[in-house]
Amino acid sequence: MYHTHFALRELPFGLTPDTAFAFACTPHQEALNTLLVAAANGEGFMKVTGEVGTGKTLLCRRFLSQLDDENVTAYIPNPLLDPHGLLLALAEELRVDFDRDDDAHRLLKSLNQVLLAHARAGKRVVVCLDEAQAMPLETLESLRLLSNLETEKRKLFQVVLFGQPELDEKLAHVSVRQLQQRITFQYHLSALSRRELEYYISHRLRIAGYMGDRLFNRAALDALYKASRGVPRLINVVAHKAMLAAYGEGRHYVSATHVREAARDTPSASRVYSSILRAGAAATAIVAIAIYWYLNR
Repeated sequence: MYHTHFALRELPFGLTPDTAFAFACTPHQEALNTLLVAAANGEGFMKVTGEVGTGKTLLCRRFLSQLDDENVTAYIPNPLLDPHGLLLALAEELRVDFDRDDDAHRLLKSLNQVLLAHARAGKRVVVCLDEAQAMPLETLESLRLLSNLETEKRKLFQVVLFGQPELDEKLAHVSVRQLQQRITFQYHLSALSRRELEYYISHRLRIAGYMGDRLFNRAALDALYKASRGVPRLINVVAHKAMLAAYGEGRHYVSATHVREAARDTPSASRVYSSILRAGAAATAIVAIAIYWYLNR
């Protein structure tokens, strides 16, 4: 690849959510602080939403990694489950001793015993569900009913829902309105600003071992922001391809031309450039018509 060419230890713009590359931009840091405060206060339900590629999974991993030993955690990456499947997933994550043939009543009883044991030991149980917009309505309602497990002082576990904006639409359904009322903390992740994108690029290159001069010039960063709209996943995809393009030409810097080539090869980014080009063509045509009209008035 281009490791040696750019003097890197590893690829700076991978798509795997790697906490080593986590960038503490304003939206992510605010969301993380909100979750940590809510978890410390023992709140029942929390929710984080964001568009595709804004870093919800990475935020979830950062949150779980920063919880102390007083917390017992469960992570369910794919909650597209029926209510019984959700109970099984929770039981596995919390190391509950059960038989997979157990009915819902036995499974719930075993789960409750483990949760009570953690509560007596002074432990907080935190359950994180990624891609929560995929959860069926009946499973969401089952999760609410499960959250009724509590002592006289507190809930037996806390739930954090991470999902795309479609999650809000699902929670607005009349059948799960009680669950929506129980969400005490929420945050919506936004994309990076142009200034944050510049810091983001610099940060990831530094973590990857880059020690040289500015690799992406200002025009390249402007083009990258237009192509990605500040969405971290798109930034990574386009930046990686732009570096490949520069490497292919033997360049030791990334230009706006490299970024535009990478954007055209990336469907989600190329749509943005296509709309920009169409708008530019339309503006040029209007100017041409105006000049023609003026000259032949």
